[in-house]
Amino acid sequence: MAPTQEQVTAALATVIDPEIRRPITDLDMVKSIDIAPDGAVRVGVYLTVAGCPMRDTITRDVTTAVSKVDGVTGVNIELDVMSTEQRKNLQTKLRGDRGPEKEIPFNQPGSLTRVFAVASGKGGVGKSSVTVNLAAAMAASGLKVGIVDADIYGHSVPRMLGAAERPTKVEDMIMPPVAHDIKVISVGMFKPEGNMPVVWRGPMLDRALHQFLADVYWGDLDVLLLDLPPGTGDIAISVAQRLPSAEILVVTTPQMAAAEVAERAGSIAAQTHQQIAGVIENMAWLPCPHCDERIAVFGEGGGQTVADALTRTLGSRVPLLGQVPIDMRLREGGDEGKPLVLTDPDAPAAAELRKIASGLSKRSGSLKGMQLGLAPRR
Repeated sequence: MAPTQEQVTAALATVIDPEIRRPITDLDMVKSIDIAPDGAVRVGVYLTVAGCPMRDTITRDVTTAVSKVDGVTGVNIELDVMSTEQRKNLQTKLRGDRGPEKEIPFNQPGSLTRVFAVASGKGGVGKSSVTVNLAAAMAASGLKVGIVDADIYGHSVPRMLGAAERPTKVEDMIMPPVAHDIKVISVGMFKPEGNMPVVWRGPMLDRALHQFLADVYWGDLDVLLLDLPPGTGDIAISVAQRLPSAEILVVTTPQMAAAEVAERAGSIAAQTHQQIAGVIENMAWLPCPHCDERIAVFGEGGGQTVADALTRTLGSRVPLLGQVPIDMRLREGGDEGKPLVLTDPDAPAAAELRKIASGLSKRSGSLKGMQLGLAPRR
């Protein structure tokens, strides 16, 4: 017996758009369903734009889902492209009719997304590696996670995540690529081929950050991480203005030279009135390959020193969240686009990063900073 229209529609409802992360039936992407008496099914699917990078994935997923329906003897997929009006309707469905001024969703009342701005005083401390592995660990635990590569000049997150796809533009809304179940956006995805530098001044950097936050369709994220450039320059100030509720994660290495600079990077919170979630000491030690000893390649105590100094400066406790040991596989995973917390979750560095991610994922019971929507009784 040939399948029914309802059965095929129910199967299509299990197909998730790989960019928007919602069923294609909810997004009005199913154009038509034709079922022949012999059980052959022809499905028409709308792509958001011509040349959609996810066309092969959508074709494969639709074919797989419909093929599982009892009575189906074959599946043929016909792809079409949404009209301008259909794309506008999709944008309204996803983001609502907000008018010409785009808003940052993470600043809206009721937003439950926890935002972490990952900062460092200087480059070379492994801030991006820490960001990517924390995001991967959180996503692997079932959270919906996004990363903004806000290090405009030194963007490296796409390579570390293996995110090779370019973003898709639907009207004036940007669909971020997804890698390891993490939505990610970076200026590197918009550059022409090659490794040309980005030569922008402050206002352009601020505008780029706003577009990454407001123009990109992030959906309902549990956690958003921003990989900031080193220091306390334009982007750090823009993050404080654009995302005042963002919590700062300070990454340092153990030596005092790095710790002193990291302390200055964290102290910006005293001026911007942001919270510091804690300090992460990266490259804390090297496990001896011949014995159980720890080799303090970069010295000891820098992470705790930064945490203690920031506690004194801010007048509230800033914890040392963890100490990540040196592991060559952490670097290798970044070069290959395969985070260590996924490829070898039990490695000492991966286990420490997963522990930190788990701690950050637990929302405190405090209502500080949350808008409750209460009004005085009249």
